[in-house]
Amino acid sequence: MAVTPRPGPVRTIVFLLASFPVRLVVFPLVVVTTVLGIVTIMLWVGIPVLVAATSLIRGFADLERAWVRAMLGVDVAAPHRLPGGGGLLHTWQVRLVDPVTWRELIYVLLALPLGIVEFVAGIVSVAVPPFGIFVAPKIGELHGALALSLLGPDRTAQLEAHTRRLKDSRARAVDAVEAERRRIERDLHDGAQQRLVAVAMSLGRARLKLDSDDPAAARELIGSAHSDAKLAVSELRDLARGIYPPVLQDRGLDAALSSLTARMLIPVDVRVDVEPRPPAPVETAAYFIVSETLANITKHAGAGRASVRVTRDDDTVVVEITDDGRGGASPRPGGGLAGLVDRAATIDGVLTVVSPVGGPTVVRADLPVRW
Repeated sequence: MAVTPRPGPVRTIVFLLASFPVRLVVFPLVVVTTVLGIVTIMLWVGIPVLVAATSLIRGFADLERAWVRAMLGVDVAAPHRLPGGGGLLHTWQVRLVDPVTWRELIYVLLALPLGIVEFVAGIVSVAVPPFGIFVAPKIGELHGALALSLLGPDRTAQLEAHTRRLKDSRARAVDAVEAERRRIERDLHDGAQQRLVAVAMSLGRARLKLDSDDPAAARELIGSAHSDAKLAVSELRDLARGIYPPVLQDRGLDAALSSLTARMLIPVDVRVDVEPRPPAPVETAAYFIVSETLANITKHAGAGRASVRVTRDDDTVVVEITDDGRGGASPRPGGGLAGLVDRAATIDGVLTVVSPVGGPTVVRADLPVRW
């Protein structure tokens, strides 16, 4: 059974009590119209009756998805139904072979007997508060799992959608890697490579000065070459740090993020608790999500402070970056936040942004440690 969140006691009790009258009306309507349609189908009158029955089932299923989402906090996505059209006969034939119709019918048929039990549980919950606090939410959790199983997309559809998302994110990640490769080539060409060329030229000229017995000019050229060499080393170090910081590999996320935030222009509070140490791809994704988010905060948020929290449980590393800036951030196509969404998605992670106008902004990434 699918894992679902446990709802709060009050909402669950309202759900248990208020659902019963609706099911008490829908159940007999569905049963009567379905049986009547089957009995009269040889007279062709049954076809529109059965179409009406399936329409009633669909309507109740849609209502139940919204009701479960609102009261139990379970987001039951609408399944993909086979397209109808082309008259009553064709519509009935399509609905007859559509697995979604049969799963929704099973849910409708289970709804009343389950509703009776749940209604009694709701009354007991009102009369006996300890029952309502501890037992009712568990009943709501089980009902949410049932709704997710019968009213949501089937397993195949979920896997297909997941595969499409991964394919899209992998394609965007490949594009991002190619853009990063071009940036590195450009930085090498415009920076360290030019410095090293200058070093070689200065040393060549210094050798000529030594051969011509002009040691003062040679020393000056060697000093210039030495300065250019130090600048080249510094530029190469910065470039390497942007690719993969050595401290991350050697000492882990805590040390790497502490080193990163120490260079920030605004105060950043860092708390990291990720023991046991997560796999290298997760560490790398977490580091660059923090790094790029803090860079965005510095450039665009107008924030005075920021905080970074990184924690893990058995299955997930959670990265949360908060700032007190102006807010209004969103993952726009081609923007920096969209790139972070893609970076998280490459390891099946999810990145969300909550940024109301006026702030604060919270960027959260849930990164699985197994995929």
